[in-house]
Amino acid sequence: MQKAIISILIILAFICSCSKMNEKAEDLINEANLLWDGKQYTDPQKAIEYLSKAIKLQPNNAETHNQRGAAYKNLGQNQSAIDDFSTAIRLKPDFVLAYNNRGNIYGNIGQYKQAIDDYNEAIRLKPDFAEAYNSRGINYNKLKNYQLAIEDFNKAIKLAPNNANAYNNRGLAYFMNGNNKQGCSDVQKACSLGFCKALELTKSRGVCR
Repeated sequence: MQKAIISILIILAFICSCSKMNEKAEDLINEANLLWDGKQYTDPQKAIEYLSKAIKLQPNNAETHNQRGAAYKNLGQNQSAIDDFSTAIRLKPDFVLAYNNRGNIYGNIGQYKQAIDDYNEAIRLKPDFAEAYNSRGINYNKLKNYQLAIEDFNKAIKLAPNNANAYNNRGLAYFMNGNNKQGCSDVQKACSLGFCKALELTKSRGVCR
């Protein structure tokens, strides 16, 4: 009888321990989430501290690796960000956002083909992902493949008609492809949506009115 009671107490203690561990990991993740302003972490180093502790408690949480990757990106620690996004993808092979995030890093460090590969996968998994089309188009622009870039910006605009960046980027692709008329039209549209830098530049150079 005593052995049975001891066994039950051990099991209960183990369950309570796991519950506390999971609760603590969630608390740490919540603390990191409070530092997210919708675009980036306001204190990425602190976010990394919280998320690293959470990962020690829950090493197979793909979402937490993706979040820490975003914090590393904020600090410009590109390889650490790539490592975390790659781990997130390994843990969750259909993790669209992690592919997109890793693609952003590859694009930032000039590895445009690798970036395109990641955007391809993000789009395959989520065909209506306007941001991935826009980002892939940017990388095609970098590779001077302007027609493919324009096609991607077309898709991004179709999916998100008020995306000023997509109009702006398509306008730049048109300029690079020698179509100033369409380029001016697009940067004017981008300006009407709140992004006027390209229009101001082209006006100053006499390209657009």
